[in-house]
Amino acid sequence: MRTTTRAALALAATATLTISSAAAAAPGRNNMQADAERSTAGASVFKVNPVQSSGDQTLTDQKDSATAVPVDEYAPVDLTRLDGSGYLRGDWVTVESSTGKAAYSATGSYLYNRAEDQFEQVMAYFWITRAQDYLQGLGFGSTLPGVMDEQIAVKINQLGGDNSYQTDKPFRLRFGKGGVDDAEDAEVIVHEYGHAIQADQVPGYGTSFDARVIGEGFSDYLAVSVGLAVSADEGWDTRPDNDPYETSRGWEAEACFADWDATEVSPLPVKCLRRLDQTFTTADRTGDLYRESMIWSGALWQIRKAYEDLGVGSAAWDTTLIVSQFGYAPGTSFAAAAQQAVDTAAQRDGTAAADAVRAEFVERGILS
Repeated sequence: MRTTTRAALALAATATLTISSAAAAAPGRNNMQADAERSTAGASVFKVNPVQSSGDQTLTDQKDSATAVPVDEYAPVDLTRLDGSGYLRGDWVTVESSTGKAAYSATGSYLYNRAEDQFEQVMAYFWITRAQDYLQGLGFGSTLPGVMDEQIAVKINQLGGDNSYQTDKPFRLRFGKGGVDDAEDAEVIVHEYGHAIQADQVPGYGTSFDARVIGEGFSDYLAVSVGLAVSADEGWDTRPDNDPYETSRGWEAEACFADWDATEVSPLPVKCLRRLDQTFTTADRTGDLYRESMIWSGALWQIRKAYEDLGVGSAAWDTTLIVSQFGYAPGTSFAAAAQQAVDTAAQRDGTAAADAVRAEFVERGILS
C-alpha cells in the first residue's frame, strides 16, 4: 500500500529534509506486429515520470491538464505481449478502468496524453509488463521459480482518494486519483506490483509490523530499480544531475522515489514521496510504517552499491534479494529477513558479497 501524505511528511521531517488535446496526442510508435499468440503495439508513456525525466521540480498536476507536462517528457514505446484483442490485455496484465472508456485500438496505436483516462491505462500496462520482463530477465520463471508470472488485473482510478493498494485472491492492483493520479507515476505502479510479488512468494505475507515495513521498503526499492533498468534499455536520461538541495545533503538523484506523485504533497524543494538514501537505523524507529520503511529500503540501496563496487552488479543483488524472500515467514522480522538475505548472498554470490550484505544490516542495527 502507498499512502501519500503521511509518507511525504515523514520524509519532510528528516530534512531539517505542448500538447493540448486528444487530437494533439503524445508522440508514440504506431505499429502492430502479431504472431499466433500475442501482438506488439505502439504507445506513449512517461519516462518513469516527468519530474524525474525533466529535472523540473516546479511541475504540478493542474487538474490533469495536458499542458502541465511538456510533450518532450513522453516517450514512444512498444506495448508487448498483448493478446491481440485491441484492449490492454496480455500475458502479465489486464487493465480495467473505473472512470472512463477502456483503451482500445484496432490499428496498434495507443497514443494518449495525461488529460485522457486511457493514458494511465497504458502506463499501467507498459510498466507492469516491463517489471515482469525484468524479473524474467533475472531468471525468474526459467532457471528460478517464477514470481507473479501470471496475469494480474489492474483497476485505474478505482479510488476517489490519493491512495493505491494491492490485494490477492485474486491478485489485483487498484490505483487512486487525487493530485497527480497514481498511475501516472511508474514508480507507484511498480511499487504496488512489488507487494503482489511478495504476496505471491509468501502466501499471507504481512502479518507482523516488521513484515509490512519490509514490504513497503522492498516495493520502493524495486520501483526505483525497475525504473533505472527500463530507462537504460530505452536510452532515456531519467536522472539529470543532482539538484543543489540534494547535493548539499549528500543525497543522490537516483534514490528519489515517486517524484511526480509527491509534487502535490511534499513541502521539500526536491519532491520525493520517500528516499532510498536515508541513513535511518533501528534506533530511529517511531512506529510509523512509511518512515521506518526507509530503514529497509536504505539498506537495500546501499547493498546494491556495494554489489556494484564488488563488480557483482546490481542485477545480481536484485536476484539474490528476491530469491531470499522465498524464505520469509508471513510475519517475518527485520532480523530474520536480513539473515535470509545474508545466507542467500553467500550461496549465490560468494563470501565477499555476503559480508557486504551483513555489514549493511549491522550498520542499520538490524543484525549484530
